Amino acid sequence: MSEQSPRPRKPGKPYRRPQKDPVRILAFEALRAVDERDAYANLVLPPLLRKAREKGDFDTRDAALATELVYGTLRRQGTYDAIIASCVDRPLREVDPPVLDVLSLGVHQLLGTRIPTHAAVSASVELARVVLGDGRAKFVNAVLRKVAQDDFDTWVERVAPPYDEDPEDNLAIVHSHPRWVVSALWDSLGGPRAGIENLLEADNERPEVTLVARPGRSTTDELLREEAALPGRWSPYAVRLSEGGEPGAVAAVKEGRAGVQDEGSQLVALALANAPLDGPDKTWLDGCAGPGGKAALLAAVAAERGATLLASEKQPHRAGLVAKALAGNPGPYQVIAADGTRPPWRLGSFDRVLMDVPCTGLGALRRRPEARWRRRPEDLDGFAPLQRGLLRTALESVRVGGVVGYATCSPHLAETRAVVDDLLKQYPHTELIDARELLPGVPELGEGPDVQLWPHVHGTDAMYLALIRRTG
Repeated sequence: MSEQSPRPRKPGKPYRRPQKDPVRILAFEALRAVDERDAYANLVLPPLLRKAREKGDFDTRDAALATELVYGTLRRQGTYDAIIASCVDRPLREVDPPVLDVLSLGVHQLLGTRIPTHAAVSASVELARVVLGDGRAKFVNAVLRKVAQDDFDTWVERVAPPYDEDPEDNLAIVHSHPRWVVSALWDSLGGPRAGIENLLEADNERPEVTLVARPGRSTTDELLREEAALPGRWSPYAVRLSEGGEPGAVAAVKEGRAGVQDEGSQLVALALANAPLDGPDKTWLDGCAGPGGKAALLAAVAAERGATLLASEKQPHRAGLVAKALAGNPGPYQVIAADGTRPPWRLGSFDRVLMDVPCTGLGALRRRPEARWRRRPEDLDGFAPLQRGLLRTALESVRVGGVVGYATCSPHLAETRAVVDDLLKQYPHTELIDARELLPGVPELGEGPDVQLWPHVHGTDAMYLALIRRTG
């Protein structure tokens, strides 16, 4: 039996079957998962890429293109939405989300990559035919042909309000961040326009992959023997992988002797570990340990000094990740699933305590670009009681003369200095330690005594750290 076409052919116009493009279909599937399931791209994409490799559909270049399409589209979503909105005859909210995803992928190829215009349009239209159907493919074709008439800078100048009229709105469109995030980051950063623009642009760049050589289990010399490896900038245990480096292929990472960990995260853990104490130094606590990066580094350092780490995480599945990260540590440690605001441990019994509290994650937008579109200003109200409760637990869990590290991966002042200031008022027998002295060689750390790291200044996530000694 001859194969039937799925719909009648028009006389004189030969039927052309849509061509499946595995790279763009995978990118589309990842964007749909991010939108429909509130998934994170860094969790969705790896298994999709692994499955494609196993099927033989992908090589290294295909995987790199798919990754660029997904992350580039998510990072520039706000700008691309403004451009698409100017090319359609209806409010953007009335465009079906799958259609908008195909359009956004197409706009990124046109304005954010070196893919030739004709290839970007034709590949996007073919994708639309496969995943949306012929009718919507025509709509995609019409919109992308309008977009293709100008370059990125011309479009941005057209759709962004003038800077002099509304600086924050202008920066929000130009650099693809919600307006409230621009405002919050600018308040935290301070300074002139150049600083905030550099920060927002850094959020839109692909971050380096940074490894940590866990003391006593691996060394930077071992990691630097990898082909794509470069020395870290600030942490003595950090090694950076240049573009194309695959951490999963590193033997020490596969064996758990090293891990993937941002250098800012390493610096926070090491600053707490090296803060001066009065008295013994035998028992350490990581009170919000999931998923385990800081806990693994602290446990390794503690083991070298004959100290013990208790790693606590509220969510059982995340506590499992912590246990996996610490497995094989040469010294004693314990991992428990416990609510840090209702601690099961004896108060006043720890020499060092780290509380890396849940937060909005505005300091890691390079790694989770979709988070900027999910967070709302009201989220701060939800985090505030938890952050204060966890810092309260930390201050009550440390002994007199011991040190607490309060950390967040957000530079928002409501999650950093406001929390610390409030708790210091409630606990007068405490004092801030100058954390800058515990980050040797790291430049531009501000006036202290707390520390705020920045992507555009330090090449790290925007980690915040305050070190607090209990004096009574």
